[in-house]
Amino acid sequence: MEITMNQNFWITDSNLANWGRQEIEIAEVEMPGLMALRRKYKEKKPLKGARIAGCIHMTIQTAVLIETLIDLGAEVRWSSCNIFSTQDHAAAAIAKKGIPVFARKGETEKEYWECINATLEGPSGWKPNMLLDDGGDLTMCVLNNHPKLCQEIRGVSEETTTGVHRLYRMFKQKNLKFPAINVNDSVTKSKFDNLYGCRESLVDSIKRATNIMIAGKRVVVCGYGNVGKGCAQSLRSYGAIVYITEVDPICALQASMEGYQVTTMEAMAPIADIFVTATGNIDVITHEHMVQMKNQAIVCNIGHFNKEIDVNSLKKYQWIAIKPQVDQVILPNEKRLTILAEGRLVNLGCAAGHSSFIMSISFTNQVLAQIELWKHSEKYPIGLSVLPKHLDEKVAYLHLSHVGAKLTKLTKKQASYINVDCRNGPFKFDCYRY
Repeated sequence: MEITMNQNFWITDSNLANWGRQEIEIAEVEMPGLMALRRKYKEKKPLKGARIAGCIHMTIQTAVLIETLIDLGAEVRWSSCNIFSTQDHAAAAIAKKGIPVFARKGETEKEYWECINATLEGPSGWKPNMLLDDGGDLTMCVLNNHPKLCQEIRGVSEETTTGVHRLYRMFKQKNLKFPAINVNDSVTKSKFDNLYGCRESLVDSIKRATNIMIAGKRVVVCGYGNVGKGCAQSLRSYGAIVYITEVDPICALQASMEGYQVTTMEAMAPIADIFVTATGNIDVITHEHMVQMKNQAIVCNIGHFNKEIDVNSLKKYQWIAIKPQVDQVILPNEKRLTILAEGRLVNLGCAAGHSSFIMSISFTNQVLAQIELWKHSEKYPIGLSVLPKHLDEKVAYLHLSHVGAKLTKLTKKQASYINVDCRNGPFKFDCYRY
């Protein structure tokens, strides 16, 4: 396998570029939001002067995001936010266009951090003045290891729940030094990527990794937020008997109203066939749980980091590599557990992640957040903000025609009655839950 490396590239194989370009062109057709932003802003270049360090899974869909940012005037340097999530042909295609990218599937932890650091410094004194993050590692790296950069950075847009939690913690501790836009809690991110994206990509990854029959299996989904909701729907649609574990009484009641049995890991560890963590927390499945599991139980995680399952506690046992990102661990009782993606994000470790259409919705939010922070940074104080409601609605609007949806238009009388702008919205108040 060829390893290609210089000051602007660190990828697995440059020979994969043509394959990557073909898939990028296919993905563009399924990413109407990003393509609409290119058409609208390509001449205006609203991101001219922006130097973006990006840290999001280096996939085909991310390649479309990167090229959209560049079309809008930005310069970028990119790394992946997960050691297993890079699609090497996507990275090769980006590198072939001369865009700095540092990502390959199967990085070591050391290489992972080297890649992130490589995005923070480039030729001719290049330094970022914007961050685009997924999970918070890039932001943490800047704040902890490159504090001088904070003076130039106008802001960060954060993609996922885990990263948002870290940003809130940093802000509370007064360690956050620039504005942040919480992309994750845009309605068009959390209610689409987290729910509908996971609804398709979870089972895809389990099937690719194991080819197991889902129907009739007892499956535990740990967490019933939007990600857990999507996972549970998908597994049920395949005929699984789905159980939910939850700490939040509201989410637990929602699960009960959907007909799921809400129970505990302690009750389910000895009897379930498949376990999926979707909480964004740590120690959700512990060593004590895993030693009680059935022979050949499957354990996987669809949260951002690899801390939901205590995989480290299994390192002392024998591991057998079945194929990339599929391992069996032999326990002292001679039972075997099947661990997917080493407890990391399973839908990108064992499959191709979310569909292009869903990622178009999420990444359209990201581009608009970058424009907001770059052009209107004075509107965003240090701390966390969300995109204005009218931009959230705009993201949805840009994707309607692709699915054949046609909006009903309010009359002036109707708009006046519910106190909204009949043409431009927003059509809901900020307190609306969706």
